[in-house]
Amino acid sequence: MKLLMIEDNTSVAEMMAMFFQKEKWEVVNAYDGEEGLAKFKEAPDSFDIITLDLNLPKMDGMQVAKEIRQISETVPLIMLTARDTESDQVLGLELGADDYVTKPFSPITLIARIKALHRRAEVGAEVSAEQAAPEEKKDGFDVETDHFKLSTKTREAYLNGKQIEGLTPKEFDLLHTLSKSPKQVFSREQLLQLVWDYEYYGDERTVDAHIKKLRQKIEKVGPQIIQTVWGVGYKFDDSGLDQ
Repeated sequence: MKLLMIEDNTSVAEMMAMFFQKEKWEVVNAYDGEEGLAKFKEAPDSFDIITLDLNLPKMDGMQVAKEIRQISETVPLIMLTARDTESDQVLGLELGADDYVTKPFSPITLIARIKALHRRAEVGAEVSAEQAAPEEKKDGFDVETDHFKLSTKTREAYLNGKQIEGLTPKEFDLLHTLSKSPKQVFSREQLLQLVWDYEYYGDERTVDAHIKKLRQKIEKVGPQIIQTVWGVGYKFDDSGLDQ
C-alpha cells in the first residue's frame, strides 16, 4: 500500500513512518498543505490512502481536502486533527473525508483505521467493476418497501419515488445496512464494524456525523426514516409514513 501523509508535525510524521514501514507500506510525506496537494496532483492514481492533518501551514487541511476531492472522488481520506468538535467533524465529512481521527492517537489505532478503510475501498472497487459488466445490469432493487427502494447495483436510493441525491459511499452503505433490516436497532459499535469494518478502534462520533449528514439528505425528499433509539443506536423505520 502507498500512503500520502500530509502532516506538519515532523515528530508525528517520523513516528508513523516507522510504523508504516513495519507494515511494509510505502509512505510519502508532505509537511504543509501546498506541498501535500502538489504531491497528490503529480500522481493522483498512485496513492491508496491519504492521511491529512487539519491544521496545516500555507493551506488549511479543509481546503486541501476540498481540492483533493475535485481531483478524485474515491481515494480514501482520513483526517487527523487536534480539533475535537462535532462541527469540525461534520465539516470534514462534508468535504469528503472518509474518517476522522483526533490527536493524540495511538499508532495502532490509526493503522487499524487505515487497514479497514483500504479493505472497504478494495471491496468498492470490485463492486464497481461488476457493475460495469453489461451482463450484470439489473433493474431490481435490493431493498424495497411501500415507500423506499435501494439498489446496490446503481448505488441509488429512493423515498416516495424521489431519489435521495448526493449520497457519499459511506452514507449509502449506512443506509443499506439499516434499511435491509427494517426496525432492527443497530448500536454504534455494530455500525462501525459493519460499515467501516472497525472492530475495536472505531470512534462512535464518526457514525453520528455520518448519520447527521444522511438525515439531512433524506429530509430533502421526504419524512425521516432513520430513527434514533436513545441509549442504544439507530434503526430504519418507514412504517410511520403509512399514517
